[in-house]
Amino acid sequence: MVGGLTIAVTGKGGVGKTFVSALLVRLFSKVGSVLAIDGDADSNLPNALGVTISKTIGDTREEILNTPARSAKGKRKQESLALAAHEAIEEFPNFDLYVMGRPEGQGCYCPVNYIVRQVLDSRARGYDFTVVDCDAGMEHLSRYTTRDVDIMLIVAEPTKNAIETAARIRDLAQELQIEFEAIMLVANKVTEQTQPLITSMAQQNDLQIAAFVPYDPLVGQFDIEGKSVMDFPEDSPAFIAVNELCQKILDYRETGSHPAVASSE
Repeated sequence: MVGGLTIAVTGKGGVGKTFVSALLVRLFSKVGSVLAIDGDADSNLPNALGVTISKTIGDTREEILNTPARSAKGKRKQESLALAAHEAIEEFPNFDLYVMGRPEGQGCYCPVNYIVRQVLDSRARGYDFTVVDCDAGMEHLSRYTTRDVDIMLIVAEPTKNAIETAARIRDLAQELQIEFEAIMLVANKVTEQTQPLITSMAQQNDLQIAAFVPYDPLVGQFDIEGKSVMDFPEDSPAFIAVNELCQKILDYRETGSHPAVASSE
């Protein structure tokens, strides 16, 4: 996107995408304006950020899908949805938040995705950073959430399945000719015992690890208790690791290169 830096956070379900996304929003908000996008149908990012939202795009999906697109009424419906898409971006003191939401009923989501793309293309220009918490797996790669993304962060646990999913996400992005300036692999929930294993698995799949986020019991405790990541202690091992990742991204923004960044080209 024209303007600031756009980061998409993806990976296999349950690997900690939302935790990493929320911490990045918190850290980036200290140095610039941030638009956070929850592209996951489960919509966990608002809870992680400690905020309550009043509307999502999923709430208005049926209106456009149930109206013929070529009719005068259909055009008004599309205009209404476009307005609703703009209004769905909610403002908070440290960031703005846009939640895709879970679609109601069955049917193609393409008309909504098209309008969302237009809204995000125009709105994101006004932010220094855009952080997208994507769907688990690879669904988002053929939809709106990775359009014009600068950096794709693939979060993976130290397991064979998670690393193979990360490799498939990278390969699918190339097959779909989705342009990223860089792809970073984030190894999450890592221990001293599993770090050599995940490093070896990443090398076997031609992936470079940009950050090792250690296993931190406090992450699970916060999740169980419903606490916001915005209150996560800065001296915790996981926070320190994501903070270092954030600095790498900021350095990448300034220099355009980093030894732990794997180019998508």
